[in-house]
Amino acid sequence: MSLPRIAVDAMGGDEGVRVMMDGAAEARRRHDKFQFLLVGDQARIEAALEAHPNLRDASEILHCEDVVGGEEKPTQALRRARTTSMGLAVNAVKAGDAGAAVSAGNTGALMAMSKLALRTMPGIDRPALAALMPTLGENDVIMLDLGANTEADARNLVQYAIMGAAYSRILTGRDQPRVRLLNIGTEETKGTDALRDAAGQLQEATGLALSFDGFVESDKINRGEVDVVVTDGFSGNIALKAIEGTARFVTDLLRTAFTSSFRSKVGFLVSRPATELLRHHLDPNNHNGAVFLGLNGVVVKSHGSATAAGVANAVAVAARLLEENLTRRIAADLAELGEDRLREGSSK
Repeated sequence: MSLPRIAVDAMGGDEGVRVMMDGAAEARRRHDKFQFLLVGDQARIEAALEAHPNLRDASEILHCEDVVGGEEKPTQALRRARTTSMGLAVNAVKAGDAGAAVSAGNTGALMAMSKLALRTMPGIDRPALAALMPTLGENDVIMLDLGANTEADARNLVQYAIMGAAYSRILTGRDQPRVRLLNIGTEETKGTDALRDAAGQLQEATGLALSFDGFVESDKINRGEVDVVVTDGFSGNIALKAIEGTARFVTDLLRTAFTSSFRSKVGFLVSRPATELLRHHLDPNNHNGAVFLGLNGVVVKSHGSATAAGVANAVAVAARLLEENLTRRIAADLAELGEDRLREGSSK
């Protein structure tokens, strides 16, 4: 039996329908068992599909001309959830017409629509936004929450750890992903009451499919020494943007240095294989596809500026999570911990 189809918001993203269709077609080549529901302006989608018969033959188009604006407030977007391409893609998951939804549109609107339509899983108080970041190790690191909730108490952080570990097991194949809480130091006395309380709960827990060993500082996130970094959405979003900004700074600095003189240009030609490897490693398109964890369904957020390769990676993430049944894994891990063992802690 074929796996559920993936609903793609064809109108989301800065680059328009063509790039979304190019990316979906590439993802279809990787996961040829999947069918697609393409939501957006039918004429524009059909025109883009002329170059991709493999996607056209595996897709159904749901016509929709209304689009959520990039600067639109989530409350405004929610009022048009039944008429916009983003809202219809998410509602297709709710109705069972798709197993997952992918959009490159407004993040806040997508989160609001997803939470309202799909609701949180039993045992999860708040969904979290999880994304992949490159490391010096063999695998990417998963970080959550990256902005879905600005505050988190100890109970939320423990739930994030469980969800992040379930996601990491799918990506890395590790039976016990290395999970750490983001903090200003690694000492047990550092951090807020919520962080210390969450650390205590995770250390006391038995039977969980994760390895917890305290805190990690932000300068160690990309060292390859941890698989899942857990934090509140406020701190996580700041850390993410600082890392992305540093990556762009390094890339731009190298470009400037290598074009500053004739000797530098010769040096660039000699070192080009190494610089190309660096550029590839730091390219956000190669790690594209943030996931809203904790919902009764799979929703993946693509960068608005993603290239076709980036969109393909985001769609591939959705396909992988459906293949591996992420929501079932999270539910099983929550059952292992037990509701009565989760505490709110003294800080919210």
